[in-house]
Amino acid sequence: MAKVVINENKCKSCYLCIDVCPKKIIKKSDKIGVTGRYVVTTEDTSGECIGCGFCAMRCPDLAITEVYR
Repeated sequence: MAKVVINENKCKSCYLCIDVCPKKIIKKSDKIGVTGRYVVTTEDTSGECIGCGFCAMRCPDLAITEVYR
């Protein structure tokens, strides 16, 4: 099982990861980041992440990593 980990201090709120996630578990959060925009978060409560890595590959700021449990 994979888990997406987002470093909110690196996230610039470009939302490219939201577009590429095939399971649509990455969403805008209610938290404001360092850029003054909403950072992203995951809504993977049921373990839907398939570990494809598209979100981490697409992130231009290297704010996303995947951890395998």
